[in-house]
Amino acid sequence: MLPETGLTVVGSINLDLVTRVARLPRPGETLTGATLERIPGGKGANQAVAAARLGANVLMVGCVGADSHAEEALAALRAAGVRLEVREVDAATGVAIILVADDGENVIVVVPGANAHVGGFSVDGSVLCQLEIPDDAVKEARAQAQWLCVNAAPARPLVVEADLLVVNRYEAEVVGEQPLMAVTMGEEGAVLLERGREIARARPPRVTAIDGTAAGDAFTACLVVSLLQGREPQEALRRACAAGALAASLFGAQPSLPTADDVDAILRM
Repeated sequence: MLPETGLTVVGSINLDLVTRVARLPRPGETLTGATLERIPGGKGANQAVAAARLGANVLMVGCVGADSHAEEALAALRAAGVRLEVREVDAATGVAIILVADDGENVIVVVPGANAHVGGFSVDGSVLCQLEIPDDAVKEARAQAQWLCVNAAPARPLVVEADLLVVNRYEAEVVGEQPLMAVTMGEEGAVLLERGREIARARPPRVTAIDGTAAGDAFTACLVVSLLQGREPQEALRRACAAGALAASLFGAQPSLPTADDVDAILRM
């Protein structure tokens, strides 16, 4: 049994408005017959919930608005046992509008709202950030953290040097090289690069893709938790790929995030 890992997540908290459609519409096209669900989301909250389900002791730092969306957005964090340091600000709670097709493909538009006000916090130890919050918040985290992982999504040039950078192959082109980088490549898996040299490579187990919305968040959280638990890079990357695949095999962001037992089970298959 590995020891419990402490992790602070500084990031976005959203309410996802998820529409399921047979296929994604073409530009200018209107589709009907869709369904709508309201699901807690936001890359920060997704990764906090994922890390908690994977065995970490998690603190979530972020912002919500004084509106009816806030409690819905925080529900899964509370259910997962994540401790909250969440400020209520004079802005609407963040919202993501997500279209998910029957083949698992999706398109997402994010309305940041309260997430644009993240800042003025106090953290230490190991910290995980994403880029749905202001650059100044990422700088604050870097200045205080002993170890920092940045998931550079949505992609923009990075304003800090991270101890670990997690990106997909397209985001990597935007943010540039960092000393330690995990690059995800969809069905091809992921590689871990140390100063440009490959030190680990893994492929995900085969699953039927249902909704890829939080697959990257599951991957990131699992990689971070695994490394902080002291696992070797190859094992950590393999577990992260499995977590991402499991998330893609279920509908919704936070409802799809696997536990440590789920990851263990699929790796034994």
